Amino acid sequence: MATGLLARRAQSTIGETSALFRSSFSSFLRNLSTAAPINNSAAESAAAAGGEVQKPKRKKKKNLFEVAQFLPNWGIGYHMAKTHWTGVSYEITKINLYKDGRHGKAWGLVHKEGAVAADAPKKISGVHKRCWKYIPNTKKTEANASKQELHIA
Repeated sequence: MATGLLARRAQSTIGETSALFRSSFSSFLRNLSTAAPINNSAAESAAAAGGEVQKPKRKKKKNLFEVAQFLPNWGIGYHMAKTHWTGVSYEITKINLYKDGRHGKAWGLVHKEGAVAADAPKKISGVHKRCWKYIPNTKKTEANASKQELHIA
């Protein structure tokens, strides 16, 4: 009778152990097949920082009004161009701004290679596209600076 109890107990212990092994092994295989490959250096730096691995965010480009809002008088009199234009810019002459401050209409004088290409202001197309930049050094600002120096002297 004692041997029968011991045999049953051994079988149940072996059965529990094999069931535990099967479940852990199957979960291991499941995790192994669905897990993405991890770069060791990135994982180590993330572990050191205490956070998850994240790609750096791309800088959001600005439309014409988002560029002009930081310039004096909303950029009137300043030169702006789209980032992919070469040698072409607009000198802003008028801005109609909508209530939110990020949308509206704009007019300006076209400048090609630093010289005025048109006599009258033209409505600027594509002002809401996110590709505008401020042109800091233009011949007009240099000419104004030289006129001020002559006026002072």
